[in-house]
Amino acid sequence: MNAKGRASAKAQGMNLKRPQPEGGSRRDSFCARMSGMKKKLTSAKTANDPNSRINKSLRAWNCAEGGYVTAADGCATKGKTKGRYI
Repeated sequence: MNAKGRASAKAQGMNLKRPQPEGGSRRDSFCARMSGMKKKLTSAKTANDPNSRINKSLRAWNCAEGGYVTAADGCATKGKTKGRYI
């Protein structure tokens, strides 16, 4: 969720926190939960789409899964691109 979305949610009484890409228990928990959801609950098309919501969130949180697909699919893999698709 972006800053504007968090501000809107806060106005409704919710207290949402920013992603924690630098590490910590919140990130570890989030990455484990979302990686499992990606494996079990998404189609192959969604899992391989760099612009899908689940892949964007995994990248924002710096998860090891990262939302990347294999190089054979034509997208960047982890490494020197540091989270950017080429």
